[in-house]
Amino acid sequence: MTDTAYEIVNGAADSPWLLTCDHASNRVPEDVAGGDLGLPASEMERHIAYDVGAAGVTRHLAELLGAPAVLGRFSRLVIDPNRGADDPTLVMKLYDGTIIPANRHADAAEVARRKATLYDPYHAAVADLAARRSDTLYVAIHSFTPRLVGRRPRPWHIGILHAWDKRLSVPVLERLAEEPDLIVGDNEPYGGHLPGDAVDRHALQHGRPNALIEVRHDLIADAAGQRAWAERLAPVLEDARARMGD
Repeated sequence: MTDTAYEIVNGAADSPWLLTCDHASNRVPEDVAGGDLGLPASEMERHIAYDVGAAGVTRHLAELLGAPAVLGRFSRLVIDPNRGADDPTLVMKLYDGTIIPANRHADAAEVARRKATLYDPYHAAVADLAARRSDTLYVAIHSFTPRLVGRRPRPWHIGILHAWDKRLSVPVLERLAEEPDLIVGDNEPYGGHLPGDAVDRHALQHGRPNALIEVRHDLIADAAGQRAWAERLAPVLEDARARMGD
């Protein structure tokens, strides 16, 4: 199922897993500044516009787990679905050294319009699928850049982000620690969650076990890498699920 704001993969799947990919797309809808935020194509291909490779990993992982997935269909620079509705960075004006021209003068009315047409429908779709079972396991798929402008290189291959509910994240971290070729970040390259963000909204506030997975995007920049990481993550998640019951 595809909507202006989101795509649902395996929507009818009966699985406790629910996958989300908030930053799946760098698309700018036509009704937002005529479909152009004023940035060159090279900037729209950077991590500032979307999570490079995350959509492919999510689709493959949904297939392997037999799970539903919700993918955003708009750039995080249009409005960021992984921010709380009152977060000042909901519509970014500057990101990793890049000014976003079409956002510089976006007033409250324009932010509210983008929220109503994109942000709210995306979250409604996630909420509907998350509520379909009482045992939903919420997994958010993201990717991170190997290096921010002016910062040190990030050595981790993968990071698992979590807040106070560690029922799923700790078994995932334990399972990944058994992979000798991986550098695994525990709340790296950044920590936990922000109040009102997607995991807080759809998992923590409802008591749903959860994990946010961050894969370094140079590892999943092409289709082969995306499939390989999905194939690696599927058994990790299933093993973690089994360990939750120990």
